[in-house]
Amino acid sequence: APMILNAIQSGEGPPVVLLHGLFGQARNFGTIQRALAPRFRVTALDMRNHGASPHGADMAYPTQAADVLETLAHLGIGRAAVIGHSMGGKAAMAAALAQPATIGRLLVSDIAPVPYQHGNADIAAALTSVPLTPGLTRAQAEAALAPLIPDPTLRPFLLQNLSFGPTPAWRIGLDEIAASVRDLEGWRPIEGRYEGPALFVAGERSDYIPADARPIIRGLFPAARFVTVKNAGHWVHADNPAGFLSVLEAFLASWEG
Repeated sequence: APMILNAIQSGEGPPVVLLHGLFGQARNFGTIQRALAPRFRVTALDMRNHGASPHGADMAYPTQAADVLETLAHLGIGRAAVIGHSMGGKAAMAAALAQPATIGRLLVSDIAPVPYQHGNADIAAALTSVPLTPGLTRAQAEAALAPLIPDPTLRPFLLQNLSFGPTPAWRIGLDEIAASVRDLEGWRPIEGRYEGPALFVAGERSDYIPADARPIIRGLFPAARFVTVKNAGHWVHADNPAGFLSVLEAFLASWEG
């Protein structure tokens, strides 16, 4: 069953919704949200099993899309421009296909409606292996992850999901995520088409939107356009915030809700 997601809201104006990726959270979009809030009602959501949202076993994209649609209805948002990164991009695509009237326009950041193999099972296993001993420090948690997650920028990102203190604990539904990696990396065909404005943004150094995915994207999103942000890998909005923001602002220039 769909759940009401935790929302961080700011600003007034036409509704814009931000959906983060796997192991992320709503506040990862803080820079983007602050930049848009003077002109838009910006709602960043924690997806299920992430941030402060409830946990649930089913992470299939139609279910995640239903969470988003139910939450927007709960917040009184009738039609929104939806921006989703990675997992959030797949949830945004699923929402647009399921209920096109609610998604006024769609921006998908560095993901396509195709299955992937990304090694997220290894990441989930690495996180599960961190010993949650009383008084665990961030440095100790980093050290425990280092042999398993060599990327020094990825470790602090992942450790945002760990609450330290006397009894350290994962805020995310780590077991639910670990059990759902196949669903999260996959993509089951969804009926329907979304005819509204759709922009697919790729990071210049990322290979997540391969050329052979474009016909698949156009089949589902016939109005799709494609743009690449320079000096960015998969985390486009974090790697080049100014570049991502200029693309986003151009995309939202004519958005009036």
